[in-house]
This record gives sequence, structure tokens and C-alpha cells, in this order.
Amino acid sequence: MKIYIFGNPLLPNDSLPIKWKGRLRKAFPGIIFELADPNENFPRIGERNLTILDTVIGIKEPIVLDLDDFQKNKNSPVTPHDYDLLFHLLLLKKLKKIDSAKIIGLPNIETEDIFVKLVSILKIFNN
Repeated sequence: MKIYIFGNPLLPNDSLPIKWKGRLRKAFPGIIFELADPNENFPRIGERNLTILDTVIGIKEPIVLDLDDFQKNKNSPVTPHDYDLLFHLLLLKKLKKIDSAKIIGLPNIETEDIFVKLVSILKIFNN
């Protein structure tokens, strides 16, 4: 399984997924955690079902968001941090380049409790 990590290491409110990449690799050696930029050849050709770890504005703990949820509820108060990512994923789905995308959303709060909750979510994905 592969999980794409998005974020900007230069922005404190958008760098948590990147900061935790090493810890996540140790906790889940069977998962590939790959840094990616949605504006640079993303996703790779042939990848149809994506899992993404990114900062999400407006949440207090990690959650899993399905791309289909955004298509159904266009007025959702919860959005991926980078609006371009959401637009890009919706466009890829409309063009039938991908089948699905799950976004594991992290708040921009770096606490051990948030990390533990993220690990619990990833255990479900890893089964």
C-alpha cells in the first residue's frame, strides 16, 4: 500500500504530515509513505485508487475523507488544506483517470494524542 504525503515544510501550519513521515515509516514498515506534489505528475499513470495524508483546515482530530463526499456536499466546511488538491482530484475523477481517493486529514496541531489517533486510522487502512 502507498500513502502520498502532501505538505509544505516551510509553512508550520502545513508541515505536520511531512514531520511525521519518519515516525510513520517506523510504525508501518509495510506502507510506502511517499512525498508528493499534486502539481507535479500526480498521480502516476495507472494509479486508480489513491490514499493521501494532508493537513485539513477546520478539524480537531484526524479524519478520513472520501472524494465522493466532496462531490455530494459541495458546501462542506471541511476541505483539504490545499484547494488545488481537491480541485485536481475531482477533475481526475471526472476524467476517469482515477476511481477513488481517500484523504486522511490531519489538523495542524502537533500533539502525541493526534499521532496516536492517526496510527489507529492507519491500522485500519493497513489491514
